[in-house]
Amino acid sequence: MSRSNPARSSSPEAHIAFARATWAIFWKDVQIELSTREIVVTSGFFAVLVVVMASVAFATGPETDTRVAPGALWLSIVFASILALGRTWQREREGSALVGLLMSPAPRGAIFCGKALGVTLFLSVVELVVIPIVAVLFHVDLPSIWIPLGLVVVAGTLGIAWMGTIFGAMTVRSRARDLLLASVLFPLLSPVLLSCVAATRDLFAASSAGVSPSFSDIRDWILLLAIFDSLALLGGLTMFGTLIDE
Repeated sequence: MSRSNPARSSSPEAHIAFARATWAIFWKDVQIELSTREIVVTSGFFAVLVVVMASVAFATGPETDTRVAPGALWLSIVFASILALGRTWQREREGSALVGLLMSPAPRGAIFCGKALGVTLFLSVVELVVIPIVAVLFHVDLPSIWIPLGLVVVAGTLGIAWMGTIFGAMTVRSRARDLLLASVLFPLLSPVLLSCVAATRDLFAASSAGVSPSFSDIRDWILLLAIFDSLALLGGLTMFGTLIDE
């Protein structure tokens, strides 16, 4: 059965159908999460636990705080993303929901976008909790850097969610999907994680020194994140159908 794809059709009707299908899948995941709250609560608790343990184990002074905080922040986020991705795809396996989703008229690209947007939202909620805790535990002046830090967090979260959704679909039928997902995803996320940690480190260091950071301080890292995000989005739109059908 063929699926319409806005990449192959420029008609307004095709784009509207794609957007509606994307919204329907995204809203389905949001409604399930609103009724269960299992992804946000579980991932958020785990992320906070990682941050607290890192602050207790490694923080010994202002200079150490600045160096440890970026790693603690992004490690907590990426581990939370593994939990979120595993659970969101496990839901599709329950009750043969995945079969129904694949038999629906929704384009494969819309399924990818809907699932990725759901993961992005769940991670964003977790980050809204984790980032202030990191700021408190590691003595980061968050108000002075919240705009450039927000840009880094948005770019990093999109890359994690898009790439994670691609390989979440690839491992959804595997019994050891959580282990396989982590084994495959962590190496592929290396560029985005290194860029996020480096950019966050520069921002935290500027904040600790009492210097107002500017976009030029993290411009190169943002460029790398933008390239990674673009490749992840393009790969999802072009490869997702093949991965989910196999």
